[in-house]
Amino acid sequence: MDGAFSPIAAPRDALDEVERRYATAITPLMQSLIDPDDPNDPIALQFRPDARELITTPAERDDPIGDHAHAPVEGIVHRYRDRCLLKIVSVCPVYCRFCFRREMVGPKAGGGPKTAPLSAEAFDAALAYIAQHTEIWEVILTGGDPFLLSPRRARELTQRLAAVPHVKIVRWHTRVPIVDPDRVTLEFVDALCTDGMTAYVAIHANHPREITPQAKTALDRLAQAGIPLLSQTVLLKGVNDSAETLEAHMRALVEARVKPYYLHHPDLAPGTSHFRVPIERGREIAQELQARASGLCQPTYVLDIPGGHGKAPLGPCAIRAADEGVELRGADGAWRAYTGE
Repeated sequence: MDGAFSPIAAPRDALDEVERRYATAITPLMQSLIDPDDPNDPIALQFRPDARELITTPAERDDPIGDHAHAPVEGIVHRYRDRCLLKIVSVCPVYCRFCFRREMVGPKAGGGPKTAPLSAEAFDAALAYIAQHTEIWEVILTGGDPFLLSPRRARELTQRLAAVPHVKIVRWHTRVPIVDPDRVTLEFVDALCTDGMTAYVAIHANHPREITPQAKTALDRLAQAGIPLLSQTVLLKGVNDSAETLEAHMRALVEARVKPYYLHHPDLAPGTSHFRVPIERGREIAQELQARASGLCQPTYVLDIPGGHGKAPLGPCAIRAADEGVELRGADGAWRAYTGE
């Protein structure tokens, strides 16, 4: 169960079971970054199946951040007052082994077809919900990966959201510019922009080696269109759990005109305990990063409180010791137990 485990050495039948249980995919670009001589290569650890994914701890849950509890209609998650998620697709170009939605994305159970974008009826119902809730100022597009939409579908989505008067911000959450940057065409970038609404793009990347020349080209294409770029990174044992690695990673992002936004503590998704760093160690790493790197390179270290209670910044004012584990203060100010370590 330690960081020296080699997924390459795992029994084939165990890896076959992982692939039956969870979606698996890696793009040629990510595959090319893997060092075949390193059994614990940080890129391989993110994307290659691992027998440890068959181990589910008591704290882990199918819906670790409470999407279902805040889903008033299909495709919508409305957890925070002024913003909502719109899960427009359920597929990704790669499947991260630590994904908190691993029970909800990718091929259907039993080997059925891949899930499609929201049906026209579900899409209309989701847009109707957003239109009815005038407090929604920002719509966050996720899934799955919304950058897998065609330019035509992306433009339709942008225009439909822009037609809702109170929606002023649309934020696209994606791994595509990193893992499959050729998809970020000029036509697609143009589809993200429209009058009356501002587009942001939040990039998911976890290691400095992911910021390839190809990725930089895709990111530059977005930046040249005037789209502000943010990043989300997950703190992962064996991948980036050192201040040195995170410093290199955040600097590479900033140099590509991407502002580090969140550093996520891993969620309690099934079969992901081997990725989780103890919270106190994560705080030490975040504090060391703050001492080492420019303010431009500082993401906010956060944990999504299980059950859908929002993000807790993992600083002194948001965490306190409890009889077992710790307690975290959520967006509503209430303290809740966390025993997932």
